[in-house]
Amino acid sequence: MKYSHKIVNDILVLTLSGDLIGENHGPELISIINDAINEDIIFCIIDIQDVRYINSSGIGVLITVLTKFRNKGGEVVLIKPSESVEKLLIITKLNSIFTIVPNMDHAFRELVKS
Repeated sequence: MKYSHKIVNDILVLTLSGDLIGENHGPELISIINDAINEDIIFCIIDIQDVRYINSSGIGVLITVLTKFRNKGGEVVLIKPSESVEKLLIITKLNSIFTIVPNMDHAFRELVKS
């Protein structure tokens, strides 16, 4: 998996691609999240449109990210999961706890409302 991150308008933007396998990159992603929260960032956009596969540890990473931000009064928005990832989110019912939007513009608008 490849990933990048940046802060835009006090929102952490994570861009992920490849396979989200939590054992491999989970601790690095959680470290980025913790650093952002310590900087009083409470909103996060995760662009997962180029993620092909997520295993159970990867799901755990997404849930951990969501929990950390919500515990601080924030929110996480996922951008356009691939068809296979979207099916996984539906099967695990995570589509009902995550806000899922089609693109970056929608993600920023969704978080401005929060």
